[in-house]
Amino acid sequence: MSWSRVFSGVPGASAVSPADPRSCRPRQGYRSPLQDGGRAGGVRLLCRGSGPELGSRFESAAGPVSSVMAAALRALRGSGRGAPLRRAWLAAPRGLATGNHEYDLLVIGGGSGGLACAKEAAHFGKKVAVMDYVDPSPKGTKWGLGGTCVNVGCIPKKLIHQAALFGGALKDASHYGWNVPHPIHHDWSKMAKAVQNYVKSLNWGHRVQLQDRNVKYLNLKGKFVDKHTVCGLTKSGKESRITASNIVIATGGRPQYPANVRGAKEYGITSDDIFWMKDPPGKTLVVGASYVSLECAGFLTGLGVDTTAMVRSIPLRGFDQQMAALVTDYMTSYGTKFLRKCTPTRVQKDKAGKLLVTWRNLDSGAEEVGTFDTVMWAVGRAPETKFLNLEKVGVRTDPSSGKIIVDAFEATSIPHIYAVGDITEGRPELTPTAIVAGKLLAQRLFNDSSETMDYDNVPTTVFTPLEYGCVGLSEEEAIEHHGEDNIEVYHAYYKPLEFTVAGRDSSQCYIKMVCLRDEGQRILGLHFIGPNAGEVIQGFALGIKCGATYGQLLKTVGIHPTTAEEVTKLRVTKRSGLDATVTGC
Repeated sequence: MSWSRVFSGVPGASAVSPADPRSCRPRQGYRSPLQDGGRAGGVRLLCRGSGPELGSRFESAAGPVSSVMAAALRALRGSGRGAPLRRAWLAAPRGLATGNHEYDLLVIGGGSGGLACAKEAAHFGKKVAVMDYVDPSPKGTKWGLGGTCVNVGCIPKKLIHQAALFGGALKDASHYGWNVPHPIHHDWSKMAKAVQNYVKSLNWGHRVQLQDRNVKYLNLKGKFVDKHTVCGLTKSGKESRITASNIVIATGGRPQYPANVRGAKEYGITSDDIFWMKDPPGKTLVVGASYVSLECAGFLTGLGVDTTAMVRSIPLRGFDQQMAALVTDYMTSYGTKFLRKCTPTRVQKDKAGKLLVTWRNLDSGAEEVGTFDTVMWAVGRAPETKFLNLEKVGVRTDPSSGKIIVDAFEATSIPHIYAVGDITEGRPELTPTAIVAGKLLAQRLFNDSSETMDYDNVPTTVFTPLEYGCVGLSEEEAIEHHGEDNIEVYHAYYKPLEFTVAGRDSSQCYIKMVCLRDEGQRILGLHFIGPNAGEVIQGFALGIKCGATYGQLLKTVGIHPTTAEEVTKLRVTKRSGLDATVTGC
C-alpha cells in the first residue's frame, strides 16, 4: 500500500520538523506556528526519525486520529518500511492545485528568494511568471528587479564597505614604502555612480535570465482576488488578472520609520536611500542598534563622513554580546561616535537647512539636541504584506510582526500558496537562505523532492569596519540550552599579519569557539572578528554543519600565514583563566 494512498484526501496534512526554524537552537517537540494556530481539520505527524519511530505520534487538529488510521499507521510502522515511507510522506505534494490556470507558478516579488524559485520551476518545464513592483521610498528613491539584496542591501553595502577599506589601506600604504599624497580625499559622487551602474547591470541581468528561461516578467503590483487569482496594478492603475495553480509570496520587507518621532519621515532617510545618494550625506546621525545601522555608520566613517550612531539599547541584539561589544569598541577607535541609551523625540529643519535632532538620555532623563546634515533611520524592517489582501484569501500572518506564518515546507495556511524569504515569520532575513528555500520549494512542487530547508547553523557576517562572522550558537544561547557547566569555550586574541607593519590596533581581533563539554566536544558555534571574516567563516561553516568536533579541528592543518589558521590553533579555554593572547607567528 502506498503512503499517498493511505493519506489521500486528508485536508491540511503536514509534517512537523523536530527543529525549530526560528533559530539555530535545536528544539524538542517543535510545533509550527500553523499547527499551534489551529488550522482546522488538518492531520499532524511528528516525524521522529524513521523505522520503528515513524508515525509514533499522529493526531489531528480536532483530536486523535481514527482507529482505522491508527491501525494503518501501526501496520506501516511494523512493515520495516519506515524510512522510505517517511520520504514518501515528505515528498507528497502539499496542496498542489489542479485546474485550468494560466500559470503553473506565479511568484509575487522579484527578490532573491522569489527569483530563485521561479527560475528553478522553469528549469522543470513549468509555465512561470514573476510579478514585481517597487514602490518608491518616501524620499522618491526607486530601483529595478532583484529585491533588497541587489538594490539597497548586500551588494551596494559590500561595495561601499570595500571603498571604505581602500581608504584604510591608503593610510597604511606609506608604511610599506608607497608614497601616497596626503591628505587623501574621497569622491562620493564617483563612487556612487560606479556602484549604481553595477547594480543596474544586475537588474538587467535578472531580466535576461528570466527571459532566457521563458519566465514571464510582469512589472505589476499584486494583490489577491481569490486563492488562485492575483490582480496586478500598473503604475497608472491599470489592472490585469493572472491565475496560477501555485502562488509564492516573496515580497520581502522595507525599512521602518519610528512612529513616535516628529519629523522622522519628513526629514530622515533609510537604507533604501543611502546607497542611491549622488552627493555625500555630510554630518550624519544613524539611529539604531541593528547590523544595518552599524554597517552604514562604519562605512560612512571610513569614507571620511562625520558619523554618530544613536543606540537605545544593546547593539547587535541576537548576536553574541561579547563579540558585539568588540565590534562597537573597534568602531569607536575607528572614529564613529556613539550616543548610548538615547532615543530621539523630534527632528526639525533650521533656516540654514540643517537638521536639529532632539533626543532623551535614558540614564539622566535629560533632553539633548544635536545638529546634522542627514538623519538615517535603521530601527527595523516591516514586511510588505499590507497591499497583498491576504485576509481575503485566509493567509495567516503573525499579529505582532505582520509576517506570513509558514511551516517547514514554506506552506501558508492556504494550500498551494507559499512564502519564502524575509516575508516569512521566524526565518533569518538572509539572502542565501531565501535562495535555497526558494529552490527547494520549486523542487518539492515540481520535481518530486522531499528536501526541506535546514535553517540550523546558517553562517553570516556583519560588515562593520572590523568584520564579524559567525555560525551556530552564541555563547549565551549555548549556556541557555546546554547549561554553563556543559559547554567549553576556546578563545584567542590574535594580531593579523597585515596589521603589524602598519602598526594597526588589533585589540579587538578575537576568535571564540563554543563546544559541548563532553568526550566528543562537538562544535556548537564559531565567532570571528577580524579582516575578511566572511571568507574565514564560510569554510568552517561546512565543518560545523557536518557535526565537526574540537578534536577534528586540532587535526586540521592551517594555511600559513593567514588569519583563518588562528582558528585551528585554539587551545586556551575561558574556564582556565589563562591569557588567550597569541604570541609569535
